[in-house]
Amino acid sequence: MRPQAPPTSLHLHHGGATKKHGMIGARQYPSLVLNADFRPLSYFPLSLLSWREAIKAVFLERVSVVAEYPQVAHSPSRAMALPSVVSLHRYIPPTPRAAFTRFNVFLRDGFTCQYCKTRLPSESLTFDHVIPRSRGGVSSWSNVVTACQDCNLLKGSRLPQECGMEPKQKPYRPSSADLQKVGLRLPQGYLHESWRDFLYWDSELEK
Repeated sequence: MRPQAPPTSLHLHHGGATKKHGMIGARQYPSLVLNADFRPLSYFPLSLLSWREAIKAVFLERVSVVAEYPQVAHSPSRAMALPSVVSLHRYIPPTPRAAFTRFNVFLRDGFTCQYCKTRLPSESLTFDHVIPRSRGGVSSWSNVVTACQDCNLLKGSRLPQECGMEPKQKPYRPSSADLQKVGLRLPQGYLHESWRDFLYWDSELEK
């Protein structure tokens, strides 16, 4: 049975007690979105829907609920557990080529400065043109690497051989699969327990 109206309140159940929280934020209780083959629609960034979007997708029969949070949302006519994992009814073929974005450059390089080899959060990173634009370099996968701000300033407009700053790895164009493999090796932040099997079941086993 479908909800008759979008839920607007949330009841949290703790040890049999129920506490009403009223309106809840769109970023709370996100749903992991799986393709029809039960793999995440996107790993990086991770494919997520807000709880409202997830319930709307269920209502429109675009997705099926795979796992739920213990929290319950209420509409005027019924209650519905918030989906924590949903799967698409229609399979969407993955894109083999990775988009050339700042995030994907950082991801390819493991969020690690390619000069001093320090891993940093994304807000502390920038990107560097190996061959500076002032020397004819272009913005492309094969000429851009992740760099910390200090190394970027130190290298400036010089060529690697002029300043002894060679990148840790030669920049290259990654595939979506390459980025997925790199991302799965990075330290993980908080993930709801219901997501874990779907994120890691097809990852390569350690040798």
